[in-house]
Amino acid sequence: MMPSTVEETLASLEAHRYIADKGLAVSVFLALKLGRPLLLEGEPGVGKTEIVKVLADMLSTRLIRLQCYEGLDVSNAVYEWDYARQMMQIRLLEASGEREAAKVRHEVFSAEFLLERPLLQALRSVNGKAPVLLIDELDRADEEFEAFLLEFLSDWQITIPEVGTVKAEKPPVVVITSNRTREIHDALKRRCLYFWINYPSFEKEYRIVREKVPGVPEKLARQVVAFVQELRKEDLYKAPGVAETLDWAASLLALDATRLEPGLVEETLGALLKYQDDVIKTKSMAHDLLERAQSNALSPA
Repeated sequence: MMPSTVEETLASLEAHRYIADKGLAVSVFLALKLGRPLLLEGEPGVGKTEIVKVLADMLSTRLIRLQCYEGLDVSNAVYEWDYARQMMQIRLLEASGEREAAKVRHEVFSAEFLLERPLLQALRSVNGKAPVLLIDELDRADEEFEAFLLEFLSDWQITIPEVGTVKAEKPPVVVITSNRTREIHDALKRRCLYFWINYPSFEKEYRIVREKVPGVPEKLARQVVAFVQELRKEDLYKAPGVAETLDWAASLLALDATRLEPGLVEETLGALLKYQDDVIKTKSMAHDLLERAQSNALSPA
């Protein structure tokens, strides 16, 4: 159900186990209310993709995901033709005696042989409900694809030369995410509402851990969050996001840990860090980080 206020939006997100700041709830509410795409930026692992999954659950509608990457083109993002079936149909038509090129072309380049990719799928409503479309990590795609999106986001339609223009009965709810490996073009940003998701505060991250890792002891959860928050202050190649905090907490819980200890920290860093240089650096200062974490876990700033 579409929330009617910011407070309802915030409550609905939390009811679906997403701990959000009011600023993010305001952006989500306005995107829904105004029918505008929402551009979410922030470091990897801070919950940009997760909130879109929650949004689809909130609205009881389909989630369509377009994962962006370098070289993404129309055939993978919008549509392509089912060439194997088209060739079979051409042979069947020839076998039946059909030789007129225009009729054959009209037959095989019809909607029946069209393979719909995420952007075209997003224009289709099911049972009167528009889907939620996630365009994930747009910064990984080429600028040419970004330019194509401008028309899509402006008119909510796609033109297929052989079939015609497909226009959305109801515009999809669109969320675009970026890890800011490159800047998104201003023209696209102007079509969107914008929100930057920061790393969470201690208390917020602690709530997330307790919500997402059922059974984790309170003391362990506080120490894990305090350690990660201290670690993010260091000069690492890739600081751990909230997703890594959850992975680490779940790993420690699987080992029946109830508190952080130096040996346990070193043995489980692979759940928290994904680059060897970061692992080595963290091991060299693990004792100091752990002392600070244990202190902060008792009375976080």
